[in-house]
Amino acid sequence: MTDAMPSDAAVAKIRAFLKARKLDGVLLRTRSNFAWATGGKDNHIVSTTALGVADLLILADNIYCITSRMEAARIRDEELADFGCEFVTPEWYEGNDEAILQLCAGKAVGADVWFHHLPNVANELAQVRYTLTEEEMERYRRLGRTAAKALEAACRELQRGWTEHEIAAHLAAKVMREGINPQVLLVATDERIYRYRHPIPTDKRLDRYAMLVLCAEKGGLVANATRFVHFGDLPPALEENKRKLAEIEIAMIAATRPGAKMADILQRGIEAYERVGYPDDWRLLHQGGPSGYASRELLVVPGGEGVVQAQQAFAWNPAIRGIKMEDTFLVHEADIEFITHTGEWVYMETASEGRTYLRPDILIR
Repeated sequence: MTDAMPSDAAVAKIRAFLKARKLDGVLLRTRSNFAWATGGKDNHIVSTTALGVADLLILADNIYCITSRMEAARIRDEELADFGCEFVTPEWYEGNDEAILQLCAGKAVGADVWFHHLPNVANELAQVRYTLTEEEMERYRRLGRTAAKALEAACRELQRGWTEHEIAAHLAAKVMREGINPQVLLVATDERIYRYRHPIPTDKRLDRYAMLVLCAEKGGLVANATRFVHFGDLPPALEENKRKLAEIEIAMIAATRPGAKMADILQRGIEAYERVGYPDDWRLLHQGGPSGYASRELLVVPGGEGVVQAQQAFAWNPAIRGIKMEDTFLVHEADIEFITHTGEWVYMETASEGRTYLRPDILIR
């Protein structure tokens, strides 16, 4: 008997979903769902679109990969050699739509995007993939540690006078040489940190203070982390705000346990914002939510739905004036596990409900 492929668990989940929804099949066109269904394989060419160049049609008794003859050789040899699917390969100038529609004819098929007459079941599928397998969590751990080490190394190495573009390029080179896609790479320096919560890099040159934000994707999974570096002593207001922010973040992290309502966790954070004197700052940036095969599988909103599950990943990202915190962690039955914690950074100790948390501090250089 051969060992089960890591993708078998995902396909089994998908087929259980089909049975529950009384569907004959599901069409997967997005890069994230392709990676999920295949155990971390890649179907992209263009990195700025959610769609790949190879589609999967998963039925109860068969799996089809629909891709152009132009792409088929590489997909077959390098991505799906052991996946066990049947290839349908139209010419590049024909597109995939007609071939897909013929395969779906007479069947009740859902899709993870809007596609012709097929019902969009993307949100329901995302809930199916929330709970990670042991194999997925192990891949996630490796990704989180590698990405965080690269992020922290970039913070140690950047120099005053570098532009934000140069800082971003320095970090991107570190993760890309590890086969990691910097899905989101934000950089802000000095006053831009105070002005903008989602700052893309610019030509501005670093004087004293830098924020680096990374959402690192490999095998479909996305690890998220933010780090700060400051040249010289911190201003008193920033010294105070980093402590206040740690209190907000820990209030949310400590509440992230199996069975907890996500909206209740957000409310805990909102109450902490008010407690530390920043009652409206939670409105200036989304506060994060469950992670996994997207930087955020969903954004948690007041009154929204969603319940925390064991073996689910989360990344909260509260922020107040001049500072933000963000790391990715796995939720277990009795504890949590930070996968972007390297043990090689500078940390603050923050206590909550009898536990002490090490949260990333600002690196002083």
